[in-house]
This record gives sequence, C-alpha cells and structure tokens, in this order.
Amino acid sequence: MAHSLPTNDEKLAVLDAYSRREPVRVPVSLKTNPRIWVQDPKLNTEGWTFERIESDPEVHVQAALRYQHHLCTEIRRHCDGLAGIPDEWNVNLWIYNVHEAACLGAQVKYPPGQVPCTEPFLAEPNKNAVFECDISRPLEIPFIRGLLDFWKEMERICAGMRFEGRPVRLWPFAIQGTDGPFTVGCDLRGGEFLVDLLDDPDYADRLMGLVTDFAINRRRAFEEHWGSRISPMNWMADDSITMLSPEMYRERVLPFHRRFYEAADPALPRGMHLCGDATRHFGTIRDEFGVQSFDTGFPVDHGALRRKLGPDVELVGGVEASLLVKGTPDQVFTRAKEILQTGVMDGGRFVLSEANNLPPCCPPDNLAAMYAAGLEFGRYDRP
Repeated sequence: MAHSLPTNDEKLAVLDAYSRREPVRVPVSLKTNPRIWVQDPKLNTEGWTFERIESDPEVHVQAALRYQHHLCTEIRRHCDGLAGIPDEWNVNLWIYNVHEAACLGAQVKYPPGQVPCTEPFLAEPNKNAVFECDISRPLEIPFIRGLLDFWKEMERICAGMRFEGRPVRLWPFAIQGTDGPFTVGCDLRGGEFLVDLLDDPDYADRLMGLVTDFAINRRRAFEEHWGSRISPMNWMADDSITMLSPEMYRERVLPFHRRFYEAADPALPRGMHLCGDATRHFGTIRDEFGVQSFDTGFPVDHGALRRKLGPDVELVGGVEASLLVKGTPDQVFTRAKEILQTGVMDGGRFVLSEANNLPPCCPPDNLAAMYAAGLEFGRYDRP
C-alpha cells in the first residue's frame, strides 16, 4: 500500500480532468464538519461542547479555525483536498441538522457526546400548531435571525484577524438546501408521521408542503440577501425515505421533491444526498427530476447502482464509516479496492469517499489506506 502522495498541483490536475469529463483517476474525497475536531479529545483539549461553541461567537471562531487547521494539515493528506497551511483560513458558521425543525418550533437539545438534535413536538391535539408559523419572511424567523446576528458578531471578531500567520476569512452564512420534507416531517412528528401518511394523508401533505415551501422561500431569501457573494444551488436530502416503498415514495413524497427542484433556475445542476438503503429510489429520482449527482451512504451495491443509472450519473460514496473507524488498514484497502472494481468507474463519474460523513477519531492509517486504494485501483489507464 506504499504510495508517494500527490502534490497539490497533481491533485488539482486530477480534479480538473474529472470536471472536464476526461478523468485520469477517481478523485478521493473526505466529507467532514467540525465534529471531527469537537468530538476528538486529543484535538479538543479545551473540552468545548457543541452548546458552548454555538452560544459563544469567540469560541465558535476559535473552534472553526482549529478544525480548519486539522483539516488542512492532516485530513487532506489522505484525499484530493489541497493540503498544507492555506493562504487564508476560510471560516464558517456551522450548524447541524436541526435548523428546519428549530425554525418551525422544535427545541434544540445538546445530548452529552453527541451533535445537537431536536425532539418531535407536534403531538395530538396540537399537531396543527406548526401552520401558524410565518414562512413568508424566512430571515425574520427568530432562529435564523439569531444565527445571522451570531454571524455578525463572528464577522467583527474575524476582521483583521490572523491565525498561524494567515488572514481569516468568514464566509457568508446561508441555508440553501433542505433535509427533505419527509425527513423534517418525521423530525416534527416522530413515528406518528408514518401513521399520518395512511390515516391523515391531507395533514401529511399539508405538513410536507409547508416544509417544502419554507425551503424554497429560505433558499430564495438567502440568495437575495447575499447576492453574488454566494452561488445558487439546487440540492436536497431526504434520508427518511429509506422507510418508504417505491410506490409510497412516488405517490406521497415525489411531488414535493419536484416542487423544490423546479422552483430553482432550471440551468442549475441538481443533486441529492441519500444515505441508508435508498438506492431503490435513485432511478425514479433521476428520471423524474433530472438529478445527475447522488451522494450515497450505505448499504450500497456500487456496481449494481452504476448499471442501473448508466455512465453519466455522478456517484459519490465508498468505504463504510464504521469500517473506517473500527477496521484495520488492510480491511479498508481491500474494501476500497472491491468498490472500485465493481464497475462503478464506468463512465468516469465516480468519487471515492467515506459513506457517509467522516466520523471523529478515525485512525489516520485507515484514511491513508482508502487513499492508497484510490491511487492504485482508481486509475483509468489501468487494464
């Protein structure tokens, strides 16, 4: 498994060739967020919790910078991200998958040792209370207004700031995607939402319609607020459709997905994240909405999915996160090699990545093993 690591220029050449549809090698990506720093006690020696980080702009900036330093100097050594100290540090206001439920009335909670979450709150007989929310002015909703005020304070802190001898740049805060109308419905109602689909379909449709329209309005509002400082996007997730049959998905949820995609500029590429056992829906999603990029999780039969979707659809996925954390380098290398040899590379539209989202405390040797497999068996000039 010994390989010389590509230089940043060589990585850029691989990524450029991939974007031009003339790939020379499968790009290797690692999708991360600050939890890999926050939840690793060897890195987060201050013991900062998510609650502390999300309530103190000074701490948020410092945590974001230390995460970026770890990302640039360690994580990107094991993928095709540009490694090393950058010319400037790019800092974001990070939130997790709570914003939609929180905007609609759910309370954010901070379980020990876990990322923030919300709990279902639309119980009988008050399940209609959510429809009192005014979604017509998304940036005025208290939860989002609070985040924008928090971002303003971060902007003040970052102004003129330097870290490791480099200037700090704070990116605009925007929420342009959605976790999906069915998933957010489950966030708000819990398991009762599955019952709603059958016993109270009008309510289920009304709730998914509210979530969808809120996502559309929110995307438009942020793009108008920031103008050219952010790029328009047309992507979504809806992980909970793993619980639905193809017939139920097509009948009950598909119309809301269509509404979200068609509300954006038709020239924008359409993407979807679906982790879990959801690949039975991929063909429908491609055919109905023209989605051409899928970020996958597990379990996934990569070769079968490629044969089903054809050579022109981008697939992002790879070694299961649990194996990356608990396996040996040899096991990770073998698994990555197996995936690359399934036929998923046909057409040159595959990105090898973790499935799905890199966990904290992942052994560096395991990340190196996945990258080594990509460097060896992801070449398109290999017989």
